[in-house]
This record gives sequence, C-alpha cells and structure tokens, in this order.
Amino acid sequence: MKVQFNRAALAEALGLLTSVVPARTPKPILRCVKISAEEKQVRLCATDLEVGINYLLSQVQIDEPGDIVVPADRLAAIVRESIDEVLLIEAAEGKCKITGADSHFTVYGQDAKQYPPVPSFDGEADLQLALANMQAGIEQCLFATAKESTRYALNGVLWEIKGKKLSLIATDGRRLVRTRINLAVAPAQENAQPGPNVIVPAKTMSLLDKIGADPKEPVTVRFVDNQIILACGDVTVSSNLVEGTFPKYEDIIPADNDKKLTLPTEAVLSAVRRSALLTSEESRGIRLSLSKGKLVFAGSSPEAGDARIDMVVDYKGEAIEVGFNPQFLIDVLRVIDTAEFEIELGSADRPGLIRSGKDFLYVLMPINIG
Repeated sequence: MKVQFNRAALAEALGLLTSVVPARTPKPILRCVKISAEEKQVRLCATDLEVGINYLLSQVQIDEPGDIVVPADRLAAIVRESIDEVLLIEAAEGKCKITGADSHFTVYGQDAKQYPPVPSFDGEADLQLALANMQAGIEQCLFATAKESTRYALNGVLWEIKGKKLSLIATDGRRLVRTRINLAVAPAQENAQPGPNVIVPAKTMSLLDKIGADPKEPVTVRFVDNQIILACGDVTVSSNLVEGTFPKYEDIIPADNDKKLTLPTEAVLSAVRRSALLTSEESRGIRLSLSKGKLVFAGSSPEAGDARIDMVVDYKGEAIEVGFNPQFLIDVLRVIDTAEFEIELGSADRPGLIRSGKDFLYVLMPINIG
C-alpha cells in the first residue's frame, strides 16, 4: 500500500475513529484501525465488536492499493502533531511508514486479515432524517441516560417511531426526557424492522453527535437483525442494539399536575445556578417556592449559609414548595432551545414536568430537602 493523504482530512477521520477504539481489551488488534486503499478511495475502519465505523476518504492519491492494521493512538498522535499538508503512508510486511517533509516514522502493524469485519451500509434505508435534526435530538436526550446501571436498557436511548416522527427517550430512573424529531422518510407499514421500538446504546448516540458532515446531509438508517446501521456522507456507523426492556415511560409522565406556568429559560437557568452555590454534598437540593405572582429559588447548607433568588411570575394558583436536584434542572435548561418553557407541578412528592414546544418534555423526580 502506498497512499498520499490530506493530513487535515486524515486527522478528522482518526478523531472520530479513535472514539470507538477501546482503551483496554484482551484483543490487541481492536486497539488498531484498519486502512484499506481501494481503487479511488481509502476506507478506514475501527470497532470494539459492539460499535463500528467505516470512514471513506477521497482526498487521497493512491499509488498502490493494499491494507494495513496499525495502532490507532500512535497513528492519530503522529498525524495530529505533523505540520505537513500531505503525508505519505506506505505499508509492507507488517510495517507502516509515515513520511512528511522532514519526518519519518515506522509503526509496527498487525495482520490485516485478522481484523474483524465492520458492516457497511448495504440495501435500502428503513428511515431517513437530516443530520441536524438527529444531532439536535441527541443533545436533548443523551444527558439523561444512566451512566452505570445493572438495568442495561437504561444505558441506551429508546427509539420509538410513530408516523413521520422519531421519539428519543432516555432515563436514569430519577429523570426522563422525550424529544421528537421529524423523519424525512418514514418506515413503510410492512417494513420488517425489529419490533415497534429499539434501544440504541448511549455510546453509539454520542458517536453520531460527533459526525462532522454538512448539517443538511441525510442520515439513512437500517435495522439488520440486532443491529442498527447509519450512514451519513462518508461515515457509516454500525452498532449492536441494547437487549432488555425499557420502562413503560408513558406511565411516568404526570397527567394531573394542576400548577402550571411559563418561565424564561435563561433567567431560570441563572436562578438555579445561583441558588445552588451554597448547597453542599449533604444538602444538594434547592427548594422552589411558588405562590401568587412569585417564584423563589432557595439553597442552603449548615456550614456555608443560604441563597435566595426571587422571580416575578404570572401565577395565580395555589402555593407549593418542592425540592429538586439543581444539576438535573441545569442539565435540561441547557438543552432547551426555546426562549420560554412550561413547568407543571402537582404536590411536593410528585414529579415535576417541563415542556418546550410540542416535541420536548422532561420529567424530574422531587427530592426531600427537609
């Protein structure tokens, strides 16, 4: 193999590929990327056996086709630190030579025939949507997935398809988010996809959010056995689906909260941040006190003091006090993309409900702050 690469394009590709490569694995070959020079393009692959990436590079000059498997972190570091616009990569007899204007590197590789196959996108799409819509939806739900849970379904995002809408639902057991995004191509009724919904791993969703293609670029989606395969521009991401049962989230969404008001997003975000400044590990909650015409945010701890932020609001209903984890409020207020949002409260021991437009809602469990 002998190929001249545009260094910037190669660096961008490796930046995405290395996010899949496992830091620790009993199979050293999985810490590598596979580079395959074909007739007109170069294919780079990475996988951890659960998630895989196929990345096509066309900003290349192929002098000799061939394959090489090389450690991902070392190759990425060499390309990142290089000052050349063009890098020459040659591979022969298990060695990968990387040459710039004043630099020469030789990296020992592995047998390309031993690298596990990484699925490509073959066949017709089951779904299609714009990359911008997909990434906006991911950013609005990914934060609510469980970071570590023995209930594996909570470590992923539920995809629920109804008509021309794709709902993304995530929960960690203490909060739940649902956001809906428009589909450009909805599935046909007879389409044999695996059940009415699927659970996509959080790692895969995070990877999709890093794709740097044109936001208007379409994302095509296929469901194959227990896998999801997504293609966007030059990037194809394949992933195993999460096995398990997602909670019946619709039962968690409160339908009888009778205390409703509309609030300014940025002002509330500021109030929550400020009222949480004097909380501690032991007293991590803030209290929201709602009464006629006023909403008070308060936080305190015995060793630090207390904080109180007053806000004038348009509210004429019954008074209520409820405690929430301030970080959980900050997380949702950061991703709301409207200037105002609606909040619905019931009682001090009932979940709060936040809505933004017709397609976004967030359920937050209250906490007891004494």
